[in-house]
Amino acid sequence: MDVDKTSLFKVINTDVIETKEILQEVYDALEERGYNPTNQLVGYLISGDPGYISSYKDARKKIQTIDRTKIIEVLLENFQGR
Repeated sequence: MDVDKTSLFKVINTDVIETKEILQEVYDALEERGYNPTNQLVGYLISGDPGYISSYKDARKKIQTIDRTKIIEVLLENFQGR
């Protein structure tokens, strides 16, 4: 290891990974039930009303385990291509 070079250390944020996984599971469950997942998720994110999310495959329970601001943060970071 060269002592004159700065090494980069990247910590994997498990919150982001978990949030993405839950969002994908909820999205898939909504789609399977015939809903427009985008519309339903937007309704939930704006209002905070879990009634926008189907209880199919525990999607409603799963989405409520994540703070809504964290969901928005993850979505915006992915929009930026991070």
